[in-house]
Amino acid sequence: MRTLTALLAVLPLLLLPACSSGSSGGHKTEQPARPATGTAPAWAKGMKTVTEDQLPPEARHTLQLIAKGGPFPYPKDGTVFGNHENRLPRQNRGYYHEYTVPTPGSRDRGARRIITGQHEERYYTGDHYKTFEAVVHP
Repeated sequence: MRTLTALLAVLPLLLLPACSSGSSGGHKTEQPARPATGTAPAWAKGMKTVTEDQLPPEARHTLQLIAKGGPFPYPKDGTVFGNHENRLPRQNRGYYHEYTVPTPGSRDRGARRIITGQHEERYYTGDHYKTFEAVVHP
């Protein structure tokens, strides 16, 4: 009986990796997600990670604009991101800023964004803040 109890206790841990290989956060049609190589930085621990080369080309372009300091195509680019959904680590207001990732064919800003933190953190959302992926270096 103890062996059966121990087996049942361990079974969910064995199945967990199979359950965690879900969708790629809204850009699965553009490029399939694959695990980022290397060790994730402390700010990305516990989050799904993605490398820049796994992002849609428009997101890579937005990251280049951020690195250069602009110019940005949308007036709201660079504004404070409130993290009202609490999907990113909690920080004081003003810590995060958001930038539009254009969506081909969209008549408005679309749902894709890059969110930056004050310490070089970069996050991608392809579904308007429902899910985030930490953008890490390989």
